[in-house]
Amino acid sequence: MAQAPSFSSRLICGALAGFVATAPMTAVMHRMHRRLNRRERYPLPPREIVGSVVPQLAAAPGTNATLVAHFAYGALTGAALSTIMREPTVGGGVAGGLSIWLVSYLWWIPAFGILTPAYRHPASRNALMNFAHVVWGAAYAITQRDLMKSRSAFSHGTLNDALSTPAT
Repeated sequence: MAQAPSFSSRLICGALAGFVATAPMTAVMHRMHRRLNRRERYPLPPREIVGSVVPQLAAAPGTNATLVAHFAYGALTGAALSTIMREPTVGGGVAGGLSIWLVSYLWWIPAFGILTPAYRHPASRNALMNFAHVVWGAAYAITQRDLMKSRSAFSHGTLNDALSTPAT
C-alpha cells in the first residue's frame, strides 16, 4: 500500500501543476480573445490586473510582468487547490478552476478595487474566461495526479550516478 503524500509534497506538486496548467489556459485565452468582436477585444484580466496594481507597467504593451504574474497566480492557486483536493480528478479540477474564477472575478479582485466585477463585462468575455478556467482546471488535475504518482521515481534506490561509477 502506497504511503499518502505529505502536505508539503501536495503543495509543491500543486504549485507546479498550477504553473504548468497556466500554459494551455493562456493559449486558449489568446485564441478566444482574437475571436471577440472589436469592442470586446480590450486587454484580458491578467493584463488589466497588472496595469491596475502596478500602473508603472501599464504603459508597456504586452509586458513580461503580466506573463510572470499570470503564471505565478496559476502556481499559487494550484498550491491552494492542492490543500483541499487530495486526489485530483478532472471533474474536481474543472470545479476548482471555475471556483477560482468565481472567487477571483466576482469577489476579491473587485473587493480590492482592482477590476470591476465580471458581471459588468460582456458575456462573451466571461465565457472566454470561464472556458480558460475549465482548461486550467483539467490540465491542473491531470498534471497534479501525474506529478504525485511520479514522485516515487525520484525517491527510491541508492544514489548511483553513471559518472560516479568506476568504469570496468
